[in-house]
Amino acid sequence: MKKDNSIKLFEEKKVRSQWNEEQEKWYFSLIDIVAVLTEQKNFKKAQSYWTTLKHRLKNEGSEVVTKCDKLKLIADGKFYKTDVADTNL
Repeated sequence: MKKDNSIKLFEEKKVRSQWNEEQEKWYFSLIDIVAVLTEQKNFKKAQSYWTTLKHRLKNEGSEVVTKCDKLKLIADGKFYKTDVADTNL
């Protein structure tokens, strides 16, 4: 997979993304999407919100969480494994 990292803007908020050339689709950071949807400016709080939500969804048997992949996306100048999803999730 060729790494093509990009920052997308959604309602003037940054959402980290990565293009998968083999599958021909974009993957987006779920933490960034949660931050946008909850209007959370603090990254750590958005991360905590996603962790709690993910745990609850797993306990309910939701397949949404099982479809999430982890990719290395940049944050603070370093690459970290981050939960991502494509637009079909």
